[in-house]
Amino acid sequence: MNAIVTAGGIPEPGDKLYEYSQGKSKALIDVAGKPMVQWVLDALGDAKEVDQIILIGLEEKDNLTCKKPIHYIPNQGRMLSNIVVGVNKSLELNKDGEYVMIVSSDIPTVKSHMVDWLVKECMQTKDDLYYGVCPREVMEKRFPNSNRTYTKLKDMQICGADVNIIHVSMATDHLDTWEELIGNRKSPLRQAAVIGLDTLFQLFTRQFTLQGLVERASQRIGIKGRAIIWSHAEPCMDVDKPHQLELLRADLSK
Repeated sequence: MNAIVTAGGIPEPGDKLYEYSQGKSKALIDVAGKPMVQWVLDALGDAKEVDQIILIGLEEKDNLTCKKPIHYIPNQGRMLSNIVVGVNKSLELNKDGEYVMIVSSDIPTVKSHMVDWLVKECMQTKDDLYYGVCPREVMEKRFPNSNRTYTKLKDMQICGADVNIIHVSMATDHLDTWEELIGNRKSPLRQAAVIGLDTLFQLFTRQFTLQGLVERASQRIGIKGRAIIWSHAEPCMDVDKPHQLELLRADLSK
């Protein structure tokens, strides 16, 4: 399948990453001698299950490389708009492609074998949305000082992955709901409130198991969703704060 890499974010003055980006794209911040997004492109380039790359928010003049063809698309201004235009480009490249991978540009420790595992794992079923989660113990064993935000469920504590797979129909259906969910992607409780106040209450009181939460969200939105539980932390370890950037710089410098 094709991979859509979202790289449109530019830290503004006042953002804690601004001193590292200096008005340029967050994806181009140096990490151990490479732009952060280059590590992601290297992993996708070596992945057997990835066909072509749709890179949103950067340009050819940024001198990025990949073993797979790269198609550049300007930033559309909003995450959802970027995903929609990326899906449309993927269908232009392959009208029969039912699924696309959505990949954040700020997960530089992701590896090609993890990308291939995700595709093979997801394509065992025919769902609309495959959303990855990482158990707290997996994340803290690999990155003990990451200080990630976790959603506390009845059976586990999880954080979200930054590599996910969607059916192309998701770019045309339920767009208002997706706009709200993406806008609140850093706050699990706010996302739950979008789905329903009863869902928010049950999540807040830790009455949901992971499967129960998936079933409730899928029912409310009107899709078939499936949670993918990662045994690797790297696809879920993004760079939101300076200490996370320094953590991954040190990790990849090894």
